[in-house]
Amino acid sequence: MKHKALVYFLLIPMLSITITVTAQDASDSFLWLEEVDDPTALEWVRSHNETSLNIFKNDPAFEGLFQKNLENYNSNERIADPNTMGNYIYNFWQDENNERGIWRRTTIEEYKKSAPVWETVLDIDLLCKTENEKWVYKGAIPLYPDYKLFIVNLSRGGGDAVVRREFNTETKEFVKNGFNLPESKGSVSWVDENTLFVSVNFGEGTLTNSGYPRITKLWKRGTDISQAQTVFEGNITDVSVTGYTINTPERKYNLVSQGVTFFTSNNFVIENDKLIKLTIPEDAELVNIFKNQLLISLKSDWEIEGNNYTQGSLVSIDYNKFLNGDRKFSIVLQPNERSSIDGISNTKNYLLVTMLNNVKSEMYKFKFENDAWVKIKIDAPDFGNISIADTDENSDRFFYTYKGFLSPTSLYMVSEDGSKSEKIKALPEFFDGSKFEVQQFESISKDGTHIPYFLVKAKEINFDGTNPTLLYGYGGFEISMSPSYSTTLGNSWLEKGGVYVLANIRGGGEFGPKWHQAALKENRQAAYDDFISVAEDLIARRVTSPKHLGIMGGSNGGLLVGATFTQRPELFNAVVCQVPLLDMKRFNKLLAGASWMGEYGDPDIPEQWAYIQKYSPYQNVFPGKKYPEVFFMTSTRDDRVHPAHARKMVAKMESMGYNVYYYENMEGGHAAATTNQQRAFSYALIYTYLLEKLK
Repeated sequence: MKHKALVYFLLIPMLSITITVTAQDASDSFLWLEEVDDPTALEWVRSHNETSLNIFKNDPAFEGLFQKNLENYNSNERIADPNTMGNYIYNFWQDENNERGIWRRTTIEEYKKSAPVWETVLDIDLLCKTENEKWVYKGAIPLYPDYKLFIVNLSRGGGDAVVRREFNTETKEFVKNGFNLPESKGSVSWVDENTLFVSVNFGEGTLTNSGYPRITKLWKRGTDISQAQTVFEGNITDVSVTGYTINTPERKYNLVSQGVTFFTSNNFVIENDKLIKLTIPEDAELVNIFKNQLLISLKSDWEIEGNNYTQGSLVSIDYNKFLNGDRKFSIVLQPNERSSIDGISNTKNYLLVTMLNNVKSEMYKFKFENDAWVKIKIDAPDFGNISIADTDENSDRFFYTYKGFLSPTSLYMVSEDGSKSEKIKALPEFFDGSKFEVQQFESISKDGTHIPYFLVKAKEINFDGTNPTLLYGYGGFEISMSPSYSTTLGNSWLEKGGVYVLANIRGGGEFGPKWHQAALKENRQAAYDDFISVAEDLIARRVTSPKHLGIMGGSNGGLLVGATFTQRPELFNAVVCQVPLLDMKRFNKLLAGASWMGEYGDPDIPEQWAYIQKYSPYQNVFPGKKYPEVFFMTSTRDDRVHPAHARKMVAKMESMGYNVYYYENMEGGHAAATTNQQRAFSYALIYTYLLEKLK
């Protein structure tokens, strides 16, 4: 069984956003920049883009960086990521001839060849030309177990809102009068060939304050969507509601998830047309159902019927026994203080788990035998990042990737019987990794916590305080930062004499839920203190100095670097702030912002605004400071983090006399780019800026 991740998104039309303004907001003279497509706002964007591009595109470094990026991104030597469905391996591919991309497939045996022959299933460039749209492919939802019918997701400009269309992979055509839905965030899931779970925008009053669906329905083929049967209706204060199906060889499970906050939910199963609530902790994650075992990831300690299950553990229980009242769980895996579960998947007979042990990857498989889980370590290369790439519910064969800062991504296939792990594909060395080395250090944060970080540098570099150094971090939502191979980083930074640092600060998931929760809400400053401590440690070790130190982060990482440069501007000479949150007074009123109050708190509650306002970058930029010349980047079509965060920060800083740089891609969504050309261009801008500021 392959349980696909569910995404809870729905419609927020970019042209009709209602801006909520309170009396306290009235003093904000840049609210007009929140109107995404207002002509005056867009003219402001174009003017700022032109100014920045005139500077960076005329820099001698830019064209070489851009062309090298584009060459790498379009390279036919890239690994085609596998996605096994039925008798085929599917893949989505973009290159210089397929700018928007092709959805294609091949057989498993063909895929193992060095140059497999692919069959095009859907040509997105041709579709764009035919329909005069700038479609961005956003994946396809398959009908199990035949994998002939799919719901294809198409986004205009790369946003989270998508148009959904039923597609037949045998005829390679969209199904006439099939399951088709207008542009909307949300989700759909097949129940059977003639029924869908549909969680989308059903009209006025059907969305949560976060802009996600609060209603899920069952929609029958051949009927109008208005006739769909309501299964569950959540609250307007919820984050989202979604209905979905888990398919296994044994049976089908229909479920509903009510996301109360970003980190808490109520989970229900449907049995005999009745909705039954699963009585597990609200902050626990229902990971999957495998071999009729409910798999539950615990985010806090849980004591039930005299048994204690610790935070961070993965536990299981027989589905039927649980519904009948049994609460004696089996422990699948119980990480220690310096380890965490990084990923969970499964083959036909095995549960697969990747772990981080002091931010280094390990991989295990588990088999459920005699009411217990048998753990088997899978041999894999050491000192890199291991991820499960693809599994097949009809087989115990699976693919995994291995990569490191200096180790090009390799794709391994583990045989059906598990006896053989074979490297079947590998990226070429886009840069000479033998000239560089990776080290791991620790800084000590303000409260005494030890913060690990990776440092990548040329072997001959000396710690003399003059090395251009880029520090990257995220620190939120229990997302771990792990070693990864980046052709862009290698060609654009390391080979130019730069040092790269990846910080594993609190708020992430490197050491489990506790590491994440240590930087939630009123403890948010801990993440910024951690990041600052790494910067100070780099300076103390004479790796670099403030003149040569830059920081970069995106989304929540954009908030991280925004808070850091406003608090400690003297530490940095460059800041790349990508698709950021910055105005934390209004983040919950802009697009999906309300869904993140579980992470940051609610700025409309005075007690919570009291701690948020201490770090909110937009409220903490002042005249007369020596801020670095920050480079802000965002996307007009980002319908997750509002582009106004970056727009308003730039306008405010400029009004105070600061010189900053700004670039807003006119499409791209939260990823900020939709084509290889756009990606190559954006990263050329970034590294042109960094090389100029930090050399």
